[in-house]
Amino acid sequence: MPNSTTMLEFLLMGFSDVWELRALHAISFSLMYLVTLMGNILIVTVTTLDRSLHTPMYFFLRNLSILDACYTSVTVPNSCINALLGSRTISKAGCVAQVFLVVFFVYVELLLLTIMARDRYVAICQPLLYPVIMSPRVCVQMTLASILSGLAYAGVHTGNTFRLSFCWSNMVHQFFCDIPSLLRLSCSDTSSNEMMVMASGLGIGGGCFIYIIKSYIHIFSTVLKFPNGADRTKAFSTCVPHILVVSVFLSSGFYVYLRPSTISATIQDMVFSVFYSIIPPLFNPIIYSLRTEQIKCAIKKIMKRMSYSGDI
Repeated sequence: MPNSTTMLEFLLMGFSDVWELRALHAISFSLMYLVTLMGNILIVTVTTLDRSLHTPMYFFLRNLSILDACYTSVTVPNSCINALLGSRTISKAGCVAQVFLVVFFVYVELLLLTIMARDRYVAICQPLLYPVIMSPRVCVQMTLASILSGLAYAGVHTGNTFRLSFCWSNMVHQFFCDIPSLLRLSCSDTSSNEMMVMASGLGIGGGCFIYIIKSYIHIFSTVLKFPNGADRTKAFSTCVPHILVVSVFLSSGFYVYLRPSTISATIQDMVFSVFYSIIPPLFNPIIYSLRTEQIKCAIKKIMKRMSYSGDI
């Protein structure tokens, strides 16, 4: 039986073998990918060019948009190409890269969402201390700490996964390489891997989720004291979608990653993977940025400036 030293490639599972459904898969994924890229690139451009948006909140939004554009680029284009060409093969090096990058981007995205919740909490509940707590230096330090710890976290999990022997099959029951699918292919003892994934997932994911919920509870309690009903409505309409996106992101990720490897993979795993790998990067620009008046005004200013330059 081939082991991890002789297995040079893996086979990714498609959503269907029927050509029409494969074409529908490629078209729908391509459209979502293009919308995701355009939305996130627009946010990066606007928050970079407009000086009035050079604040901590938009600094983290810009980083989140860059992260989302990169995150969705790891899995979606390859899945679309495979669906159109009917190809399923991915090299071992490509599989290692996908596992490392997916784990890295998921980890950093979760930390950024947590930091953004803290930013909103300080801005609303401790406005006088906001310039000190969320100073530019602190923002850069938190971002760098997230990236560096993410590299270490992804490196440990990737190395721990590919030290195993893979001898049952090379068919990955997923449209990209991920740790749970690879653990099901291993003929080595994966109990330590599963414990590590579960402990780190519940510790980091659960801890971040609790902190985010706790921050928004404090925000809601402060917002309810606002005398103006319009301000309360605006705050609730902004915060509730944030919580929903984080909940979908974490619940779908928990479902895929925290299930025991002894449970057979199903099409449900692939569907839930869409909810943590494609949906958040698609909706983040809309929920966090494009619904805010500041972003809308900045886009209008930039468009006016471009049209004025074109006239000249």
